[in-house]
Amino acid sequence: MALFANNPMKMNTMPRKVRVSGWMLLAVAALLLLAGCREDMHNQPKFIPLRENQFYGDGRSARPVVEGTIARGQLQDDSLLYTGKVDGKESEQLPFPIAAADLARGRERFNIYCAPCHSELGDGNGMIVQRGFKKPPSYHEARLVKAPIGHFFYVMTNGWGSMADYSSQVPVADRWRIAAYIRALQLSQAATPADLPAGSVAAGKAPQANTAALSDQGALNEKKEAK
Repeated sequence: MALFANNPMKMNTMPRKVRVSGWMLLAVAALLLLAGCREDMHNQPKFIPLRENQFYGDGRSARPVVEGTIARGQLQDDSLLYTGKVDGKESEQLPFPIAAADLARGRERFNIYCAPCHSELGDGNGMIVQRGFKKPPSYHEARLVKAPIGHFFYVMTNGWGSMADYSSQVPVADRWRIAAYIRALQLSQAATPADLPAGSVAAGKAPQANTAALSDQGALNEKKEAK
């Protein structure tokens, strides 16, 4: 105290400085504690698929699906619609009625996805084949003409030989429309006038020329040449 006897101001200010320094130290310590406890987005408390995790008895972070679980939109309870088969056999029937609009849609999809290899005629001579790719069988050969319509749906869904499946590119309904259009292509190669619906007209032979008109035109040409 003798040191501050001649300077009373120092006696009053020293305790205040000490208090301020103490609060500052506490604030810094609190900030350090908060910084050490943070969880940034790059360090999330989550399970990473297929990574080991000791929380579960089997050591797997990915849990098995509950038995009987069906994903949204994946019920597929209609065997004919989704597989092209009935009782394990390729079906001879379509799962829904096919109208003219369905055939038009089938033709459009066929020309986009199938024609590059199979050609627009279905004879297996598409542009890809013309450039060296393996030729697929013609839809008009006896084996495929006799094949059930479900066979074409099955091949589009699962692939066949060197042909990959188109299940991700072509929806189920469009695959059936393409199959129906393939059947129409097959029928077109051997169709007769009797196969046409009532009221349709088919030319059974080439139209006859108008011989009288041709004779008159010939005579007129001869006169012009004589002049």
